[in-house]
Amino acid sequence: MKVLIINASPRKNGNTSLSLTQMEKVFRSEGIECETLSIGSMDIRGCVSCGYCSKHGKCAFDDIVNEAAKKFEEADGLVVASPVYYAMANGTISSFLQRLFYSSDFDKTMKVGASVAVARRGGLSSTYDELNKFFGISGMPIASGQYWNSVHGGAPGEAEQDAEGLQGMRTLARNMAFLIKSIALGKKEFGLPERERSIYTNFIR
Repeated sequence: MKVLIINASPRKNGNTSLSLTQMEKVFRSEGIECETLSIGSMDIRGCVSCGYCSKHGKCAFDDIVNEAAKKFEEADGLVVASPVYYAMANGTISSFLQRLFYSSDFDKTMKVGASVAVARRGGLSSTYDELNKFFGISGMPIASGQYWNSVHGGAPGEAEQDAEGLQGMRTLARNMAFLIKSIALGKKEFGLPERERSIYTNFIR
């Protein structure tokens, strides 16, 4: 079993990394392999709606998005963590996730998703909601913790003082590990839920 972790912070050893370390330790203690991709300093452009992915099953821009898609396909869970910019996830992770989820054509049903927001003060809940949208549209169960998954900290290292936030990260990882293991047992016993052919509608007549 494996979890792919996406760290969108541009700070190499900042509070987002510190928060994710709590999760990584729990995953390993639960016998779940984890890999972290740090994308915060990468130049990741947004989707240009070119349609290349619909024909080729991958994005036309052959960068970290296509690399991550292969890892995501093999993973049982995905953790996405972002610092908060103007009460939103930063632009890097937004562009990354929009292209990752739109361009990859593998079935994401029952892969477990979890989002983490890190900020000095406000905007955590709105960022948490924003990131969860990607899981909700993809048939992915969303792992929860003991609060909305968030950690406070401004200057690098300040998150160490947020005992409740860091405890929440450990709780989130344990809950996610439980879901991943439970779903694996469920798939073995019952298989994945039946999928109907997709119906697409709009309101232009």
